[in-house]
Amino acid sequence: MIRISTIFIAICMVLVAASLGLVLYSVAGISGTESAIVALTALTFLILYNAVSMRLRDRSDVGGQIADLSRGTADLARQVAEFGRRLAAIEGRIASSNSTNSDRIQSVVGEINELGGLVRQLASTVSTHEDLLAGASPTPSPAPVAAPEPMAPLDLMATVEERPVAPPLPAAPPAPAAQPRPAPALQTTAANGRNQTQLLATLRNAIDENRIDIFLQPMVTLPQRKVRFYEAVTRLRDERDQLIAAEEFISIAEASGLIGRIDNMVMLRCVQVLRRLMVRNKDVGVFCNVAASTLGNSTSFAQCLDFLEANRALAPSLVLEFKQSTFRNLGPAETENLAALAQRGFRFSIDHVTDLRIEPRELADRGVRFIKVPASLLLDPRQASTSDIHPSDLSDLLGRFGIDLIAERIEGERAVVDLLDYDVRFGQGFLFAPPRPLRPDGASATGGASPNQAQDIQGSNGSASPSQGTTSGAPSSAPPPQRTTGNAALARRI
Repeated sequence: MIRISTIFIAICMVLVAASLGLVLYSVAGISGTESAIVALTALTFLILYNAVSMRLRDRSDVGGQIADLSRGTADLARQVAEFGRRLAAIEGRIASSNSTNSDRIQSVVGEINELGGLVRQLASTVSTHEDLLAGASPTPSPAPVAAPEPMAPLDLMATVEERPVAPPLPAAPPAPAAQPRPAPALQTTAANGRNQTQLLATLRNAIDENRIDIFLQPMVTLPQRKVRFYEAVTRLRDERDQLIAAEEFISIAEASGLIGRIDNMVMLRCVQVLRRLMVRNKDVGVFCNVAASTLGNSTSFAQCLDFLEANRALAPSLVLEFKQSTFRNLGPAETENLAALAQRGFRFSIDHVTDLRIEPRELADRGVRFIKVPASLLLDPRQASTSDIHPSDLSDLLGRFGIDLIAERIEGERAVVDLLDYDVRFGQGFLFAPPRPLRPDGASATGGASPNQAQDIQGSNGSASPSQGTTSGAPSSAPPPQRTTGNAALARRI
């Protein structure tokens, strides 16, 4: 749009030219034509003068703007150059820091690998020396084996301490697994001496009189051997307070429909024990075995689900354990009940593993967080050809899906050394500690009775290892003296 000042100037110039022509016509007596020509000439001159003056003024203004723009561009160029210099300095520092950190990490990794090799070499040497000492010691006579000292009860308030668990090796004889071998013949004979009718009657009386006890066997971290979990192992006491292993009565209990009541009682004891353990250590956990028939029975499972719902706050620490065959033969009802437990936050474990054909993704989707594999099965070289994965890679594969591998039934130091190469994080077995009864002051968790007879069983609900003492009416005596091996001292240093 034309500016108002320009319009005003144009009007003024027209008035000036017209006034000049009118003055010449009126005063000087010039004719109208000549006056008009003079007026037009004056208007043209004024127009040219105005155009030239405006062009000069615009040129001056444009020159100033160009000078300002040049100064701004130069200033912007200096700022960009400064930013570039600072960015280059920062990139140089980052590259130098990454290089330094990489060198430090490589140095630390090298030292850790060297330390790991030295630890394995030292553990292997100590294990070899122990084997040589065990082979050179005299073989114990069968006379003292017939009546070993009773097993010491388990003190819950002492076992929750996070300290390394030394292998429970007696002072004499030094071989831990060889001493209790002849003992189970007495227990097996005593249990097999009853027929199924008598054992069923004993089972019913034990359930009615609350004589279902649990023993606790620790699971430790490797190689530190710190107690992390406990497994509840079921025991049945008859009228004479003699212990009957789970493998002797589980099949009869499932056939007679009593397994649901047993699982409910064991689950109640596990919750009571877990509450006592968590007073001193919030990170401890308890594994509780559940039978497949309980999972498939709507009545028994409804009772268990109501009880677990009431104790939902303990879900992160209470692990429900099932057999591998149970997971492989899940029906619609079992699958739905298992999903109901997982929805309430409870985690599952699989034991009684017979082969390594495992689908970790499927198990993780069902809520499985632990798998217990016998050490002999992991270390069996034939498993590499019969399974889809090498046993040494099983722990890493399960770890990708949030599942921890537990090696159970560990009975020798050499097995521990071999399992360290397999990256197994947890171990369980008689090498660390056998299943132990609760102390009599834990009546709320043990039915108010202390067993008079010692019996060691690896696992629960059927995986037994023979060790039994004579029946005695006296309270359990102190545990046999223990000696600390070189591996225990090594674990403390680690």
